[in-house]
Amino acid sequence: MEAGKLRHKIVLWGNVKFKNELLENDIEPEEIRTLWAEVIPQTGSMSKRQGVETWMTNVTHKIIVRYNSGKDITNDMWFMYRDHRDHRFDIRFILNSYFGNEKLEIFCEEAIG
Repeated sequence: MEAGKLRHKIVLWGNVKFKNELLENDIEPEEIRTLWAEVIPQTGSMSKRQGVETWMTNVTHKIIVRYNSGKDITNDMWFMYRDHRDHRFDIRFILNSYFGNEKLEIFCEEAIG
């Protein structure tokens, strides 16, 4: 794995269980950790929403991380890139296609609109 390609600092987020003030089980989004990754755009499309003058952009990305730093990532988590309001990448599926458990390819979707 070429460490120089992992030049993007991304933040892994997930829903974490906790007990609220009524002692009920609840969940809230929480920052889990920061990772170094390679972010590669894959496909994109634009569509107009019916009835309103709004355009929706849908872009998919492949995010590559080291296996050891990403082996506990699940499909219900997401990545935030740059500012917390700018780029949210929802995980669609995770591919470990390398025999040496060297890196993970995580395919994500970013909805902008």
